[in-house]
Amino acid sequence: MMWDWIYVGIGLVLLLLAGDSLVKGAVNMSLRLGVPALIVSLTIVAFGTSAPELLISIQAIWDGVPGLALGNVVGSNTANVLLVLGIPALMAAMHTSDCDTKSSYMQMIAATVLFIGLCFMGPFSWTSGLILLAALAAMLTHAAMSAKKHRDGAKDNPDTEEEIEGADPDLAWWKIIGFLILGLIGLPLGASLLVDGSVNIARDFGISETVIGLTLIAIGTSLPELATTVMAALRRQADVALGNVIGSNMFNLLGIMGVASLVGTIPVDPQFLRFDLWVMLGASLLLIPFVFLRQDITRIWGIILSALYITYIVMVLV
Repeated sequence: MMWDWIYVGIGLVLLLLAGDSLVKGAVNMSLRLGVPALIVSLTIVAFGTSAPELLISIQAIWDGVPGLALGNVVGSNTANVLLVLGIPALMAAMHTSDCDTKSSYMQMIAATVLFIGLCFMGPFSWTSGLILLAALAAMLTHAAMSAKKHRDGAKDNPDTEEEIEGADPDLAWWKIIGFLILGLIGLPLGASLLVDGSVNIARDFGISETVIGLTLIAIGTSLPELATTVMAALRRQADVALGNVIGSNMFNLLGIMGVASLVGTIPVDPQFLRFDLWVMLGASLLLIPFVFLRQDITRIWGIILSALYITYIVMVLV
C-alpha cells in the first residue's frame, strides 16, 4: 500500500505542474496568434484535459466493461462543473463576469441535450458515434471561424487587442510548444498514477468496484481539469478556467463518447436515465448566472458548488 500512496502523491504533484504548464502555453499561444484565450481553452486545453477520459473509456470497452465508459463521462461532466469550479473558487474568486461565454455555453447545453436524447434511444452504437463526432466537428468549425473573426478584427483595430495577464509577448515559440506538450503529456500521466493508486487503496479498504467507478474514476479523470482550473484561477485567468470546463464537457460528450461508440457498443444503465443524466444537466444549468447574469464565481459560490458535489457523491454511495 505504501507504493500506492507514493503514486498518489507523485500524480498530484504532476497534475499541478502540468496544469500550470498547459495554462502558460495556452495563454501565450493565444497572445501570439491573436486568438482569445477563451477559444484556446475551448479547444487545445479542453482536449488535453479530456485525454484521461478518452483513454479510460476506450480501455473500459476493451476490458469488457463498456458501462464504465458512460459512467466515466457522465460523472466527469458533473464533477467538472461542481468540483472543478467549486474548489478553485474557494482559493480565489474567478471574475467570470468579464468573460463572454454565451455562444460556447449554449453549444455545451445543446451537446448535453443531444447526448441525453441518444441515451434514451438505446445503446450507443457506431451510428451514435458518428452523430456525436459530426456535432464535435461543427463545434470546432465554429471555434475556428470565431478565431479568424477575432484576428481580422485585431488587424483592423490594433488598440483593441486583449491584454493577457501573465503572458509574455516575446516568449519564443519553442517554449510555448514546450509548455503545451509538457501539459498535454503530464496531465494524463498524473491522472493515471493518481487513479491507479487511489483505486488500489480503495480496494485494500474493501470498497466495491462499482462505487470506485462512480466516484474515484470520475473524480480522477476530472483532476486534469481541476489542476488546470486551479492554476488559471490563481493566475486570474477566468476565461481559461471557465472555457476549460465548458470545452472539456463538450469534448467528453461529443468526442470521448463519439470515439468510444466506434470502438464498441455501450449500453445505457436505467439508473443513468432516472438519475445521473439529470444531475449532469442540472449541474450544467448552474452555470447560467456566470454566463448570462455576469456574476463572478466567488468563494460563496465555491462553497455551494462543492457542497452540491459532496451531496451527489453521498447519494451515489448510499
